[in-house]
Amino acid sequence: MVISGVALSMTHRRLKLLEPHGFVILKSFEQTIPAAEWESLSYLDWKSGGDTNFAVLASGDGSDDPRGFWEHGKPDKDGLWTDNAQKAPTLRRWVEQVGARFGRVRIIKLNPSNSLEEVQNRFLHQDDNNRLNPDGEGWVVRAWLNLTDDPDSFMVLRERKDDPSTERRIPLPRNAQFVVDTERLWHAVYHPGPEPRYALITSFESGPALERWIRSQMP
Repeated sequence: MVISGVALSMTHRRLKLLEPHGFVILKSFEQTIPAAEWESLSYLDWKSGGDTNFAVLASGDGSDDPRGFWEHGKPDKDGLWTDNAQKAPTLRRWVEQVGARFGRVRIIKLNPSNSLEEVQNRFLHQDDNNRLNPDGEGWVVRAWLNLTDDPDSFMVLRERKDDPSTERRIPLPRNAQFVVDTERLWHAVYHPGPEPRYALITSFESGPALERWIRSQMP
């Protein structure tokens, strides 16, 4: 199967909801999340798509480890909660109420971007979500919950990295929710600032539970 020139394996279960564009924008999360749930956490200097730091809520072995789950010999599934998760009960419930099998759960702290051109030309990347993912199981995708109110910021998505005609953008107000197949799409966030942007990022396994949740959250 090929979508926009990208060969996709047929050995994993995928969500038909993501087939047209590789992403879906959901309605805004309706609950208030205390800022302490991301401001009081322990962050690691870990770069991905810009000047970033990460607070790990669930990892491959329950330690404060931002690396891929393959470093522990497992796919990006069956994440184990870290000490950080105890300080973020609302965010932990958000992950658990989806009902799908989850892997890494992290909060990204993104410092302001230098320019949109730098994001488009330097920081666009694809994720490695499905290394060691067994044949026949669900394809791993990622869901976002934007924590800070960043009305001038947006996620840049492209089917082909060097083809601006394939670009789409997702706005990032507070409590924005969306799901992206980040192994299919090139992506990065343009964030003009002036303060850091925070967002929860969770790896979920594609399947009936994730599809039900997505449908329940569609506008």
